[in-house]
Amino acid sequence: MALEQLTEEQIRTMSVAEKDRWWLDKVYQGDVPQLTLRAGVCGFFLGAFLALTNLYVGAKTGWTLGVGITSVILSFVLFRVLQKIGWVDTFHVLENNILQSIACAAGYMTAPLISSLAAYMMVTGKVIPWWQTLLWLIALAFLGILFAFPLKRRFINDEQHPFPEGRAAGVVMDTLHSGQSGEGLLTARLLIICSAGAALLKLMQSEKILSTIKVGFLAVPEYLDGWLYWLFARFNAVPNIGGVALKELTVRPEFDIAMIGAGGLMGIRTGISLMIGAIVNYCILAPIMIGNGDIAAIMRDGVPHYGFRAITTWALWGGVAMMTTASMFSFFSKPAMLISAFRGITGRKRKDEDCLRDIELPTSVFVVGIPAVGAVTVYMAHAFFDVSIAMGILAIPLVFVFTLIGVNSTALTSITPTGALGKLTQLTFGALAPGNIKTNLMTAGITGEVASNSANLIMNIKPGYMLGGKPRLQAIGHAIGAVAGSLSAVAIFYPLFLRGDPAGLSTEQHTMPAALIWKAVAEILTQGLSTLPTTAVWAAVIGALLGILMEAVKLYTKGKLTISAIGIGLAFVIPFSLCLAMTFGAFLLWVAERRFPDEDHKWHKILVKNSESICAGVVAGAALMGIATMALELFVLK
Repeated sequence: MALEQLTEEQIRTMSVAEKDRWWLDKVYQGDVPQLTLRAGVCGFFLGAFLALTNLYVGAKTGWTLGVGITSVILSFVLFRVLQKIGWVDTFHVLENNILQSIACAAGYMTAPLISSLAAYMMVTGKVIPWWQTLLWLIALAFLGILFAFPLKRRFINDEQHPFPEGRAAGVVMDTLHSGQSGEGLLTARLLIICSAGAALLKLMQSEKILSTIKVGFLAVPEYLDGWLYWLFARFNAVPNIGGVALKELTVRPEFDIAMIGAGGLMGIRTGISLMIGAIVNYCILAPIMIGNGDIAAIMRDGVPHYGFRAITTWALWGGVAMMTTASMFSFFSKPAMLISAFRGITGRKRKDEDCLRDIELPTSVFVVGIPAVGAVTVYMAHAFFDVSIAMGILAIPLVFVFTLIGVNSTALTSITPTGALGKLTQLTFGALAPGNIKTNLMTAGITGEVASNSANLIMNIKPGYMLGGKPRLQAIGHAIGAVAGSLSAVAIFYPLFLRGDPAGLSTEQHTMPAALIWKAVAEILTQGLSTLPTTAVWAAVIGALLGILMEAVKLYTKGKLTISAIGIGLAFVIPFSLCLAMTFGAFLLWVAERRFPDEDHKWHKILVKNSESICAGVVAGAALMGIATMALELFVLK
């Protein structure tokens, strides 16, 4: 059925009270089943599993992916099957909405583990006790919820911002539950098939598991360059650039199915940008810097090795500088967005009676909750991370400022500028507490992580508004999801990624690029440039200038510049092999779009229209199986 929505003229001319009354009369579905026991339990466990996909992808790329549409489709399929065999009654669309709220909130819980917390442990060499991490994640999440819901009335009820990813989830739910769900069922089938196929391929890459069940000959190699080294060996040579073996430069094709799927989600523009950055960094700059001695070898049994960890100690400075200046320029080049972020916050109190007072989350929750949870967060920062009480207190009001900025971006594009917000908060506390790296990381962690979390949660509220759900029930759902995601992420992060050694957090397989960037920015703000090689300083200067230049050209040409400074810079903190895999995924989707442009063509409907579901399924299946195989190899098949 068609979803009710206001016209552009109505959005401009109607008062907030009139919009609320329209929604109550036209959209609100009353006391239909929403936060039921089955929705809560299923959302809890589904969210816990989907949080692991973000932990896996984040450890490799530094990104977190939205899991809204994935959770919507998986839960619909699950309950449709249970309904057909007579185990459950009809699964209502608003139950699905609450379930995806829980799952989405859980998915966002991994962000601190792959950024500020991981960076803190890398810098200090100290393992934060798991229970402290768990409490910290939950505190940040609850603070994010409390900051998010007051802004919901403005950004969703009043200004009716699109929040594209949230709107897409609402449309998918409406399609699946409207009774005309043939198109929705195709989407669901594609997601399930792609998840299963990706999981099977990932399982077949575990030679240890396959050998245990006597089918080791079926193992699929992770790297596809064995033939090249075999060929060169026949001539007593090794494929190299500047005398450095290609594999030592990470220049090799990696069959990482999750990253191929992630590449499909990011698009060809970012894919090309990644490849440009990867070629410049690993094929040109790295061999030169190794020859100059600015990239030191890691000695193993008397043999020098390089690889990602050695190269990134030099390369990340240019990449981080480019990403930082590009993010900042893009952010502040749109003054209208910044002005709108602060407009109307102190407007006149509505004279009309609030017709949604029994539906929205009560104002008293924010008035009491923000100071209370904020105080707990400040105390934790002091007790767990040695952050001064004064700096911790200052971080709380800054959360509001950065949340306003982040939500404005998310509302229009579904892109939360987490990277820019993180750098901005680190710069802020670098000025307020110079020389204190712990304070820099963890106060910035409070403001940046909570602001990003709030922006993402408001996007997740959008489908509930579209479908007529109760906002206060979604708030409870977010709280449930925060606990589920925190429990799941901490339970996996400590034994599989941390393993008691912060120095081993960044590996060839899981590079933790977001944590490396946070660490690098904190070090440069507290130690100064004198600790870096001269070439690294020049790389940072050139990268910073190029980031500004490329964004300026993009602004001047109104987006006609097809390459992204963020994408190029990101390639300096991700191995060449992963850049290649993601670019390949983006290329496959681009080919499908070019090959089947007709919207009525069968393959356009399958490959192009449902590309997000296909890619999300591939990422989810491969990531979950990747976590499972890691656990089996570490704890069962020792």
